[in-house]
Amino acid sequence: MNHLISGARGLGKSFTRMRTAGARAAADWNTRMLAEAADDTRRGTRWGRGALALVPSALAIGALGTALAQGALAANFSVTGEPFTLTSNGVQGSGFGAIVNTPAVGRPDGTTTTNTAMARVGFASAGLAGLCGIVHQKIAGVPYSLLLTGGQKVTATPPGTFTTDIDASNLYIQATELQAYGPTTLQNAVLGQSADQVTVAGKPLTGALPGGFGLGSAGGEGGSSIKLHGLNATAYDAEMAGALVLPDLKIKVVPGTATTC
Repeated sequence: MNHLISGARGLGKSFTRMRTAGARAAADWNTRMLAEAADDTRRGTRWGRGALALVPSALAIGALGTALAQGALAANFSVTGEPFTLTSNGVQGSGFGAIVNTPAVGRPDGTTTTNTAMARVGFASAGLAGLCGIVHQKIAGVPYSLLLTGGQKVTATPPGTFTTDIDASNLYIQATELQAYGPTTLQNAVLGQSADQVTVAGKPLTGALPGGFGLGSAGGEGGSSIKLHGLNATAYDAEMAGALVLPDLKIKVVPGTATTC
């Protein structure tokens, strides 16, 4: 976030007090998020409504970045009625499960629809090799892109081997498409398990219906694992309901329709 706050020279002690207050606010927010994550109510950070306010909020973003870099911060990213892109050089997770469901998707007019089938994928524990999130929005009719990055740089062509540098627990992705660009290793998994029998971190996946398609574990809770070389997901929701340890967080808004971070 250095480029966002480089113009803040000369603030001295006032900046220090503002940073401390921002970090305290981020910690309070994290506590509320962790409490809300304990139930099944879908919540999200409404980037579409907050993007305009985000631009001048360099100090608040800096405090959020510090909280993420130094510890565990619960997060839930969603955009009302609009998909966003999540990419990574690779994902390695355990306690893996997936189902097909039809979640309620918000429309711009405030109504919802359940006509879109999606995959809900969960990991009790996951390591990611970098993270790139891209949200496309319009502000006063002008297209902008919000970019969220963390960890190592995510490349257009994923490397043949990867080392994870982001740790997440209770990670869930609700997506219309989830694609790996290299070999995928899946262990101790049961294809075709009844969706309501699939659990992640001891809980069924939201929207699971008896008899619906599910991918569960053959080795008991936490027994299944997956390794994806490269990840590209078109998602409507990404929840890090447990801990998220993410180094070098950067959040920025750029004009136009960005396709890479």
